[in-house]
Amino acid sequence: MRHAVSGRKLNRTSAHRLAMRRNLVQSLIEHGEIRTTITKAKDVRGFAERLVTLAIDGSLAARQRAIALLNDRAIIAKEHQEDYDKMSDAKRHQVLRSRSGRRHRISTTKPGVKFTAESVIHKLFADIGPRMKKRADARGGGGYTRIIKLADRRLGDGTPIAILQFVGEEDKPRPKGTDKTDRKRRARAKYAFYAGKTVHRRAPRRSAKVEAPKTEPAAVEETAAEPPASEDAK
Repeated sequence: MRHAVSGRKLNRTSAHRLAMRRNLVQSLIEHGEIRTTITKAKDVRGFAERLVTLAIDGSLAARQRAIALLNDRAIIAKEHQEDYDKMSDAKRHQVLRSRSGRRHRISTTKPGVKFTAESVIHKLFADIGPRMKKRADARGGGGYTRIIKLADRRLGDGTPIAILQFVGEEDKPRPKGTDKTDRKRRARAKYAFYAGKTVHRRAPRRSAKVEAPKTEPAAVEETAAEPPASEDAK
C-alpha cells in the first residue's frame, strides 16, 4: 500500500513518466499552453514552475541544471514548417544542428539554409525567464502557470480536460495574504493554544455605526388627578 508516498504514478513506469513530463513541458515552452487531462496538468505544473525558477536565475549553473532536467528540443517556426517537411534528411540536419554537431540556439539564416531551428532551453531563458522575473519580485516566487478546467471530456474514457498555460504580463500577481482577517486570527490563536503559547487576542473589527443625535424628551405637564366622585354626593 502506498502510504505517505508523494507524486502520481499515472499508470506508467518511472522512465515513461519522466519522458511524458519532459515532452509536455517542452510543448508548453514552445506553444505557451497545452491541452491535456487535469491529472497530468497538476503533475506537470510543479515541474514547469521549477524550470521557470531556474530561468529567472539565468546563471550558467541554472542553465546546465535545466538541460539536465528537461533535455533540449529544436523548435521549427510555423511559417517554416512546410518548407522543413519538403527538405531532405541532409538539409534537415543543417537546419537542426551546426557543423560542430551542436544545436542552433536561435533561428537565423546561414549559407545554403534559409532558416534554422530554435532551442527550447534558449527560449526558456531568453523569453520566459525575463518575462516572469517581475512577477517573481512582486510575489516572492511561484505562480507562473495556471490551469483552466474545460467542460468537455476526452473521448474514450471521459477524463476531464484542462489547459495548462503560462500567466501573461497583464495578469497582476495576487497580493500576499495577511493575518488581519478574523478567520486567520482565530486560526493563529487556536494553533498557539495547542502549542502552549500565549497570544493576545483582539476583538473582531466591527463596522462603525453612525449614532443618531440624542434628543431630550418633551416636558409633559403634570396634572393633578381628580378624586373619584363618592356615592353620597349623588
